[in-house]
Amino acid sequence: MKLQNIFILFLLQVSALAQEKFTIKGYVKDKKNGEALIGVVISKKGTSIGVSTNEYGFYSLTLPKGQYTLVTNYLGYKTIEKSVDLTQNLTLNFELEEVDNQLQEVEVSSEAEDKNVKSIEMSTVKLDIKQVEKIPALLGEVDVVRAVQLLPGVTTVGEGASGFNVRGGNVDQNLILLDDAPVFNSSHLFGFFSVFNPDAVKDLKLYKGGIPSQYGGRSSSVLDVRLKEGNNKQFEANGGIGTIFSRLSIEGPIKKEKSSFIIAGRRSYIDVLAKPILSKKQPNLKNAQFYFYDLTAKVNYRINDKNTVFLSGYFGRDVFGAGFTFDWGNATTTLRWNHIFNPRLFMNLTSFYSNYDYKIIFTQPGNNQKFEWRANIVNYSLKSDLSWYVNANNTVRFGIQDILYQFNPTTAIITDAEGRSTDLSLEKKYANELALYVSNEQKLNDRFTLEYGIRVSDFAYLGNTTKYTYRDTTPGIELPLQAEEKNDNFFKPIKNYIYPEPRFSANYVLNNVSSLKWSYNRMVQYIQIVSNTAATTPLDVYTPSTNNVKPLIADQISLGYFRNFKENMFETSVEVFYKYFQNQLDYIDNADLLINKYIESQFLQGIGRAYGLEVYIKKAKGKWNGWLSYTLSRTERKVLGISNNDWFLSKYDRTHLINFVNTYDFNKKWSASVTFVFLSGTPATFPDAKFQIQGYNVPYNTTNQRNNFRITPYHRLDVGVTWNIDAMKTKRFKNQLVLSVYNVYNRRNAYSIYFRTNPDNPNETQAVRFSVIGSIVPAITWNFNF
Repeated sequence: MKLQNIFILFLLQVSALAQEKFTIKGYVKDKKNGEALIGVVISKKGTSIGVSTNEYGFYSLTLPKGQYTLVTNYLGYKTIEKSVDLTQNLTLNFELEEVDNQLQEVEVSSEAEDKNVKSIEMSTVKLDIKQVEKIPALLGEVDVVRAVQLLPGVTTVGEGASGFNVRGGNVDQNLILLDDAPVFNSSHLFGFFSVFNPDAVKDLKLYKGGIPSQYGGRSSSVLDVRLKEGNNKQFEANGGIGTIFSRLSIEGPIKKEKSSFIIAGRRSYIDVLAKPILSKKQPNLKNAQFYFYDLTAKVNYRINDKNTVFLSGYFGRDVFGAGFTFDWGNATTTLRWNHIFNPRLFMNLTSFYSNYDYKIIFTQPGNNQKFEWRANIVNYSLKSDLSWYVNANNTVRFGIQDILYQFNPTTAIITDAEGRSTDLSLEKKYANELALYVSNEQKLNDRFTLEYGIRVSDFAYLGNTTKYTYRDTTPGIELPLQAEEKNDNFFKPIKNYIYPEPRFSANYVLNNVSSLKWSYNRMVQYIQIVSNTAATTPLDVYTPSTNNVKPLIADQISLGYFRNFKENMFETSVEVFYKYFQNQLDYIDNADLLINKYIESQFLQGIGRAYGLEVYIKKAKGKWNGWLSYTLSRTERKVLGISNNDWFLSKYDRTHLINFVNTYDFNKKWSASVTFVFLSGTPATFPDAKFQIQGYNVPYNTTNQRNNFRITPYHRLDVGVTWNIDAMKTKRFKNQLVLSVYNVYNRRNAYSIYFRTNPDNPNETQAVRFSVIGSIVPAITWNFNF
């Protein structure tokens, strides 16, 4: 009887395998402008069987032979149902139409919008640029990075600080991608604005945990920013005139529905507005420069149904000068080729170039004296990403990437009054990072989904530079030099590191409205920023992992409960996480980090940990939408030679973080928005004693504890009102006015606190609060579209 059952089971398996299956593939695009839509769910009606479109709007769904009804599901767009008789492989493209009236509390599609519950992703937030545009911002300008800073687990050290910090990580631990090319400095104007032009951005996604295996090279997060392809239906222009800068973008078809382009530019004009005033009151500043500009462009061409190519680029600079010249900026270029080998195998081949550089030039009027300092980091990369849609329950992704790094830490030349030059430049450094990855998203049943994979990275610190070797010594003091040896062979590595980086995610659906998710990922970071300031500056440089500097390793586990309410009107999640760092870079006290060829003698490496709780409530439909989040976390470090060798608070630690973002559409003409932010103060090292030298107080810390105090909390309220002037008209030209107030109740948030001797009483030491923005900042912006 047992043999008979086994035989029957065998026949059933053979029958299942023999069942004829076919594949439906295609692209999903916006009907209005032809833009590829990312994350659209295409499913078999009445079941949980389905797939999501990838970053290029492509999908592939394999089903047994038969008749089906396919349903598209995408928030903000009308649902399409399409009946198919699947007797062969089919190509089926969809063009989705936006819902005209989003002011009603109704479902946008016939299917429940429960992707946040059903998908494998956790610790991940996707923002549509339309959401970002509604958030009130500094001086009324839409800002991608500032929108990211309003998400749970994301902080910044203060106003005017570049970048952002995720779950206790440093700014350099975020992999920021613009069409796959890394951006090393994401800010303009010392951190007040981001480098991303909102008119050119289509989509952005932040991974804080559960990071897929195709990403690597940073230890804390990935911010993946995707540019628009350009309207392939008709020509379109967008722009705006604001308080301190203006912008303009033009897009349209090169060949209708086959090729399109977009080009977008911005330029600030603080210098132009201030020049008449400075010329009268400060004649020596009449030629002062203080502005930024950027240019973003992209073009694509669909060769045929199986091949599409994309070319995109970004170039931006900040210029600051008053008797000197200081400018910095990013430049990126990305070339991509999409190819469909067969209905189940999709490939994206990418090559990119990325360069971040800065320069400072001081000159002495009337003679030849001059100081010139330049530095940069350059990346060249080629990578191939493939997606194999095995069946409706398995999607395999695999690929390979190679990155060549060039580090120029300092090119510095001093010229004296007689014209004699002294070269203080440091040697360039070179490195290569090769990585292979594979992962599988597997749906075990209607409730249980897994994604498991691994990334293996091989980092080589290359030759054509000098190898420095240091002796061990007492932790916390400068390492003594043992030997320096010139390696003239570029292809002979000085040091190799090979690390496996496992990734795992799981989702168990408890019922139709809730699920339990957990994830683990290891991230290895081979380049780290060199800076001992609280906030990054444009002058910061990167150093590769060498024979003296080990790679930064971060292991993170996350557990989350996800639940939707009121027919998916409200999305909620509660996540806990724990992250453990190894080889985190730090520095000895009073480290010399500028133009120092023995800079590695100033380094220390230690361990770190970050753990916390994130609560997120979001409403994405109807007149009122937005989110409320709360983060409770702790970030600590332990480095031998610092803080008595004990654990101490990281400078990025923020115990409490509250973000409230709310927008309300009164009607098609008027809408309002409000944001409120509260963060615990940043840790700082304060003195607890003082001594006097020639009547001057010298404060010092007798405990040797680092970050032993915390400055005052940060909180701020912003409001904005948008008037869509032509909302009720059908003419093509549309414009709007955006009125905003930043820091409504005039809070003077402390960026830092320093100590000085009271000039009126030498025996008294004063604590002085430094605020970057200490007043209300109103603004008005006029936006237009035609």
